[in-house]
Order: sequence, then structure tokens, then C-alpha cells
Amino acid sequence: MRHKALLPALGAAVLLAGACSGNANSDTNAKKSPCIHVVDEDTGRTGSACLPLAPDSARVDVAAPHFTHPTPITNPTHPTSEVAQTVYGGQESGKPFRTEVTLLPGTKTITWGGRTIHAAISQYVAFSGGRIHEVADDWYAQADDGSVWYLGEDVFNYDNGVVADTEGTWQAGRDKAPGAMIMPAHPRKGDVYRTENLPGVVFEQVTVRAVGRSIEGPYGRIQGAMTVHELHMDGSTEDKVFAPGYGEFSTGSASGDLEAVSLAVPTDAKRAPVPAGLGALTAAVRTAHAGPTSTMVRAVRGAWDAYRASDAVPALLERQMTRDLDAWQKAPRDRAAALRVEQNTTDLRLRYESVRTVDRERFGMWARQLGIDAGAGDEGAVAGDVTGLELVRQRLTGTDTAKSAVITADLKKARDAADRRDTAAAGRLARQLAQDLAALKG
Repeated sequence: MRHKALLPALGAAVLLAGACSGNANSDTNAKKSPCIHVVDEDTGRTGSACLPLAPDSARVDVAAPHFTHPTPITNPTHPTSEVAQTVYGGQESGKPFRTEVTLLPGTKTITWGGRTIHAAISQYVAFSGGRIHEVADDWYAQADDGSVWYLGEDVFNYDNGVVADTEGTWQAGRDKAPGAMIMPAHPRKGDVYRTENLPGVVFEQVTVRAVGRSIEGPYGRIQGAMTVHELHMDGSTEDKVFAPGYGEFSTGSASGDLEAVSLAVPTDAKRAPVPAGLGALTAAVRTAHAGPTSTMVRAVRGAWDAYRASDAVPALLERQMTRDLDAWQKAPRDRAAALRVEQNTTDLRLRYESVRTVDRERFGMWARQLGIDAGAGDEGAVAGDVTGLELVRQRLTGTDTAKSAVITADLKKARDAADRRDTAAAGRLARQLAQDLAALKG
């Protein structure tokens, strides 16, 4: 779903794009250019080869959009404002990969083409091997004709728990960057559009391959899905699926890199109490995570086997849980495997509980993980755990009570401890944050 920019600096991108057309930062000039050069993903260097672009006559994104009511985003195959949270799973570069995409409260104000647009904010958080990998705030707006436009993103790429770079960050109207259509109002086979259109910094061309498809979803068949073929700035391509009730549904394949929907709410929500089996699994995971032994992990396995025999579990989540439990049983002290198992368990609760309730559980999970990683003296993991807490806290805004203010203050102290690499202080604050959460729930 995410593709890092191939160049770290916008100024360099202007020079590279200019080799084609003088200035390819504007959509107008990009249309005139006979060539957008391929950029090497590893080095960021431009090559002599041109991307195989579709003719402008095939593009459906060349007319200027108008935004009267931009934040009710109801496009069937990109229903950003109607999906509260989507969890994705799969693998990337041989590692377990998991993503949380959450609609945030509030809007982002963007000035583009002399217009002020209020865009919806979608928080993208990707985990590799259970650990923080990439974070982005994505900004979307629906035009009056029903098409959805991508107006930029703030990107943070992580290495060992800390921000390594912000490559891929862009904003419509800044440095002449244009907004980009991410979904036509009424997609048809053969439609072409650019979901990112700042050559040298970010660029993607999408071609619709099929519409009106039936695909297998987390809990049954989904009608009205579409498949697209995506061309990237380095010349690589990939296929994606979009589906009503979800938006972007899958990227890649089960045999290679894959990022696919595990479940989404409210699409997959069920009005029913948390099943007893899921409650038992949750309790077993928390107990084992706090101080794992082989016996405790076997108890988790038993609780998992009992639960999946009693309730419908999405196929992807079932495969992930089995994979992560296998890893945990082989190495009970594997902190990352234990974390992934708890993440999977928390995801399952989304079917029965509100996003806010589940996010509070995730906050508690990250507080426990912070204490575990601090006890191990793992500075990078501690920094990543604090980021996990901060991201969930961002999603829980709107409850500005005295108790929530205490959480915010203690979380700032935890960030300071992580930045100072003071794992002992971070461990103490982990316990305090767990207490703060318990007081907030009470």
C-alpha cells in the first residue's frame, strides 16, 4: 500500500523531472512531457528509460475537480469516511506484515489551486515483524462528481524504533504539487489515472483492469470489487483489488509480498457480546505475554484452537495467528512473536467491540510491551513502543478529561525517557501508563 519516495529531496526531483519537460511538478507540464524517466529505487538516480505512460486520451483525471462537501467520502470503492478502521495482514520481504488504517477525528486544511479544501485524515501504521515500520497521515477529499482525490501525506519511515527518514511526504499545493485522483466516480475498464503525480518524488499510474467482480472477503463473498494495475516510478508494477465496504482490499499475492484486509469495521462488525472463547484467548495471551513459559504458550495454543473451532475467523487472520503462535512456541522468549500474537488477538475483538474500546486495549498492550522491552534494555524497541502508544493516543482524542490529561502528560515523559535511551525510566512509566489507563476505564 505504501511506496517510499525514491528521492529524499524535492529540489533534486525538480532537476530530474526537468530533464524531460523543463518542470514536471505541475500536472499541466506533466501532460506535455513525452517522458517521465524511471528512477532507481535503491540509489534515487534517474535513468534514460521512460515509463510506459498511457496517452492522455485514456486518463480520467485531467479535469480540475470541484470540492463543495469534500469530507463525506462515500465513493463505493474508496469509502474513506465510512470505514472507521481496517486491519491488514500478510508478509513483506519474508517478514510478517500488519497494518492498521484508521479514520482520525478532524480534518486537514489544504490550499491547492487557489482553493481551500478540508480533507479527511487517514492514519496508516505498518508493522514489520510486529514492530513499527512506517507511519503516514493520508489526506483525502471527495469531489462533487464523486471521485476521490489524494491530497498528500506526512510519512515517517522507521528503523529500529526511530524515524529514519520522511521520504514520500508531499502535499497538494506545496512546491507546485498537484492533487491526484485515487478513485474515479464510476470506474470503468481501461480508465487511467495517476494516484500520485509529482515525478521524481512520488508517481503512480493506475489502469483499471476489471470492475464488478466478486471476491472472497473476511466473512463471505463481496460483490462490486475492481482490480487495477499500478505502475511505479521505478518501473515496477503491481496489481491491487478495491472493494465496497473496504476501499483498498489487497496488494500482492499469497506466494509473495502481500498486504490484504483481515477485517474492517463497521463492514465486518457483529452486534453480539465478545464470545467466551475469545475472552479466554485474550486472558491467556495477556498472562503469557507478561512472563512467558512453554506451559503458558501451550495454554494460549489450546485457547486459540478452542476459539477458532467455535467462531468464524477470517482466513488471513487464522493463518497469521497460527504462524505467529508457531514462532512463539518455538521460542517462548521471542518478544516480537508474543507481540504479534497479542496484536492478532486484539484485532479479532474488532468484530464485537467499538474501535475506541479496542484501541484502549491496544494502548494497554503497548504499555505492557514497553515494560517488557524496557526490562530487556532494548532501546530501539522501547522507542517504537512509545510511538505505538502515541499513535493510539492520537486516535483516542475527544476525551479530554482530567484522567486523559494525565495519560498525555505521562506519555510525554515516556517519550522523553525513550529519546534519552533511559530504559529504566521508560519501564517505570510503562507501569504508570497502565495505571493511568485503568483509571480512565474506571
